[in-house]
Amino acid sequence: MKDYQQMIARQRKWMFFLLAILVLGWGITPWRPVFLGLLLGSVLSFYNLWLMQRKIKKLGDASEKQQSVRGIGTFTRLASGALAVVIALQFEDHLHLISVVLGLMAAYIVIVIDYLFNNSIVKHNGR
Repeated sequence: MKDYQQMIARQRKWMFFLLAILVLGWGITPWRPVFLGLLLGSVLSFYNLWLMQRKIKKLGDASEKQQSVRGIGTFTRLASGALAVVIALQFEDHLHLISVVLGLMAAYIVIVIDYLFNNSIVKHNGR
């Protein structure tokens, strides 16, 4: 369980780092709609990551006690993605739609990067 908590903390740090870079890109570069779209998608992706981590922890606790759980929040994550697209379509002058969709995938990219870095460190240290 300690490894899972460390993984959650690492992934959240990566997401905060990504969000900070996107805010800087939005503030500094002339591609404001692109960075704002990435930012919107990444914020909702961060929410989805947080929700998924919370549901998986509940699933793990329930399986430890041999209980059942309703689900892992797939519908909620899909609804937040639909919400992001609706917002992007409503404010298409300010948000780039493809950037919003790419931002929605940010959490999954962070999960893969975290896995690759952590896996290479574990192999290097011999654990």
